[in-house]
Amino acid sequence: MSSEVDVTAFGDLLMPQEAAEPILAKPVRGALLEWLTEIWAEDELRAAKLQPRRRAIFDGPPGVGKTTLAHHLSARLGLPMLAVRPDRLVDKWLGSTGKNIGALFDAASRGKEPILLFLDEFDAIGMKRREASQGAEDERNSFVNTLLQCIDRFDGFLIAATNFSGHIDRAIWRRFDVHISLALPGQFERERILARYLDPHGLPSSALTAMAEALETASPALIRQLAEGLKRQIIIGPKVGWDMAKGAVVDRLLAAIQPHPDLGKPRLWSLGAADSAVRALPWPLPLAADCSGAAENAPESESAVVPFRRAP
Repeated sequence: MSSEVDVTAFGDLLMPQEAAEPILAKPVRGALLEWLTEIWAEDELRAAKLQPRRRAIFDGPPGVGKTTLAHHLSARLGLPMLAVRPDRLVDKWLGSTGKNIGALFDAASRGKEPILLFLDEFDAIGMKRREASQGAEDERNSFVNTLLQCIDRFDGFLIAATNFSGHIDRAIWRRFDVHISLALPGQFERERILARYLDPHGLPSSALTAMAEALETASPALIRQLAEGLKRQIIIGPKVGWDMAKGAVVDRLLAAIQPHPDLGKPRLWSLGAADSAVRALPWPLPLAADCSGAAENAPESESAVVPFRRAP
């Protein structure tokens, strides 16, 4: 590929105004705010002969919001984010993957406007090098070496994300100054995620708590699928003549939405409509404004999100 190729040849360009505010556990919120404060204090750091850190790795299980967090950070910085697609880099032809990696970083560096570079599924190109005993291993070592050189030369913001941090080459890992692990959401975060994606519907406080407890070990992505699935059933079900009894709706949803095999099944998937959280679920779903404890059900709880406002 030519070094003049447009960055969008490698993935999707996501704009700041399209970003959502992530719902994060307290340790992750703290780490993100610390990093942002450091970036905003660039002049003071330079006076102390320091540079703000510009490279981060996010690791964690599937569906915990690594892409959402990276996009949120790019929005806080006022930068578009290029979400690189691994299939646009990895190629079966000898030497092509390394050339693609080099072309990506060249395009990102030479663009008219700065961007944040986001490399999802980073283990696809940053995996550990091995002593070459066959051609495939020699090829992998070659493009990992190219990646190292490109990271060293790139002076923009770079975020990599992986589900398998143990697969990343040690030398590449050391090139990243910030390492943030995203865990599955706790009870408080699960309640906030449910409230956000049920909106404009909502749940009374006790029902919201019960449903969040039944979703222990669920990823944010799975909770969103469930909440949006309930709303979708309310609209589509009557149009196609489905049984709209609460138990029937829940069982249809659970049959169509499955947790990632590596994360195990939340209690709701084991008990289905017999779960106590389903019994506590008001049906049909009320509007959030009509629920008791509506303030607690607010989709954007300041204690759970990192808002876009820049600290003074």
